[in-house]
Amino acid sequence: MKGDIVIFRGGGDVATGSIQKLHRAGFRVLVLEVEKPLCIRRTVACARVIEEGRGKIEDFIATRCTDELDIYMAWEKDEVPVIVDPKGEMIKKFHPMAVIDAIIAKKNLGTHKEMAPITIALGPGFVAGTDVDVVIETNRGHDLGRLIFDGKAEENTGNPGNILGYTTERVLRSPGNGKIKVLKTIGDTVKKGETLALVQKKEVKAGLDGMIRGMITDGYSVTKGLKIGDVDPRINLRNTLTISDKARNIGGATLEAVLIMKRRKNL
Repeated sequence: MKGDIVIFRGGGDVATGSIQKLHRAGFRVLVLEVEKPLCIRRTVACARVIEEGRGKIEDFIATRCTDELDIYMAWEKDEVPVIVDPKGEMIKKFHPMAVIDAIIAKKNLGTHKEMAPITIALGPGFVAGTDVDVVIETNRGHDLGRLIFDGKAEENTGNPGNILGYTTERVLRSPGNGKIKVLKTIGDTVKKGETLALVQKKEVKAGLDGMIRGMITDGYSVTKGLKIGDVDPRINLRNTLTISDKARNIGGATLEAVLIMKRRKNL
C-alpha cells in the first residue's frame, strides 16, 4: 500500500471514525496506543487489538504490531497497524505527513506543531495556530465537527449526549479504586438497578433499562469516578458493531482538515 503516512495518537472509538476515513482515502495510517487502553466502546475501537491482536471494524482490519517491519507488512496487506507507543517514538522514525492527536484526554499530553508538517487535534486542550494547525470540535451540537484554525474547541461540559431523554443515567462510573470484575458486557440487555460490574465488591448498577453499548475490559485497574461503561436505551445490537454518528462526523472533519492543510502547505 502506498500513500502519505498519517499517525494517530489514540485509537479509541471516536478516533476510529477518523482512522477509517483516512484509511479509506488511501493514506497509510498508523495508530499509537498505550499498553492498557481505557477504552469503553471496544468493539468499534482500533485500541481493542492491543488485547486481541487483530480485529475487523466495519470494512477494515486493525492489527497489533511490535516493530517497524510489522507496520510495513500491515500496510502491504491494506490493514491498519496499531502499536504500543505512548511517547510517540514512531513519529520520529516514520516522519509522517500528519500527526493527529485523537486521545480525547481533554488536555494536551505532548502533541506539538514540530511533530509533522500537519498537526491536528480532536477536542479541547489545544490551541489551533499555537499547539497544532487545526483543532476539531468534538462537543455535540451545532458546531460538532467544525474546523478551528485559530483558537480552541469548547471546554469539556462533562455532560454525555442525550439519547431518548437520558444523559447522565447512561454513564457507568467506578465507585472506587481497584480491579473491575465485569458481570455484563457489550451487547447484553439490562434492567435499571441491575448490577453490571464490581470494583472491590462495590456494585456498579444500571441507571436505566437498555443495552450495554460500552464496557471497559474485565480485570483492568480503575479509579473512583472513572467512566467504565455506558448503557443505551435503544436495544439494537448493530449499534455496538458500527462506528457512531459522532465519530463519523468527526472523521469527515479530520479528513477535510488533512486535505485542506496539505493543499495550503503544498505537500
